[in-house]
Amino acid sequence: MSTYFPKAGEIARKWYVVDASGQPLGRLATRVARMLEGKNNPRYTPFMDTGDHVVIINADKVRLTGMKGEKKVYHRYTGYPGGLRSEEFTKRMTRRPEAVLQDAIVGMLPKTKLGRSMASKLKVYRGDKHPHEAQKPETLALA
Repeated sequence: MSTYFPKAGEIARKWYVVDASGQPLGRLATRVARMLEGKNNPRYTPFMDTGDHVVIINADKVRLTGMKGEKKVYHRYTGYPGGLRSEEFTKRMTRRPEAVLQDAIVGMLPKTKLGRSMASKLKVYRGDKHPHEAQKPETLALA
């Protein structure tokens, strides 16, 4: 008897809406990353994208525990000599809270073509409005 692998057409993707209000950043990111990978699905296959679509609202209300909010620093490199750019968590949250949440979640996905296809199913919005009502997403409470 051989192992069953789902065909690409057999994968039924659901849409979920997750409210990030008051949620710790890391705990929310791990739960959403598992949903994007499809690990909550009984038909999970490591080499296929079996995950669901996730819409995150209220990204500006996510929090960090302890003193991490004051100490966390994001670094990026421009590619030029002396091009290291740093930005504090609080400044980045006021400027682009969607990027904070998206970077945390995408960083937990595989660094391959498969991971990029999983990351494309993630939508993050600053407020409580989103343009995905036509997909009839289910509201999911991760608390």
